[in-house]
Amino acid sequence: MTNSLYPLTLYYDGACPVCLAEMRNLMLRNQRTQRLRFVDIAAPDFEEPAGVTRDELAGLLHAQAPDGTWLRGVNTFVAMYEAVGLSWVARSLSSPGLRPLADRLYPWVARRRYLFPRWLAHLVFETAMRRAAQKAVPACSGAVCGRDGS
Repeated sequence: MTNSLYPLTLYYDGACPVCLAEMRNLMLRNQRTQRLRFVDIAAPDFEEPAGVTRDELAGLLHAQAPDGTWLRGVNTFVAMYEAVGLSWVARSLSSPGLRPLADRLYPWVARRRYLFPRWLAHLVFETAMRRAAQKAVPACSGAVCGRDGS
């Protein structure tokens, strides 16, 4: 994915336990890169962006690039993982062996996302969120903080 996609605005369903857990993971990882923006379509003050309906946004994960280009489904996952430095996940989802499966499986999962209990979503993403939190908070020694010594 090119840098022209960023900052990428993700439209996610904050009422969905799985979606919310993954977005929290990404929010932590995004603290360093600031390449993602987050819009909760379940928020009371949510306003539909031009060119897409709330029902469309609720059906599949969507993202919008600064130039107005829309990404949907697996393309959104690839771009968001790339944005936060999880290139290996982005490459895996784009691989010829996994991409066709991801393209078919994701809409099925998206339609059934409310069936996943909150505790299961937390359990699935707990390790990822813990790692993201550790990377988001720089290690400090005396007055010096950060991985680069700043």
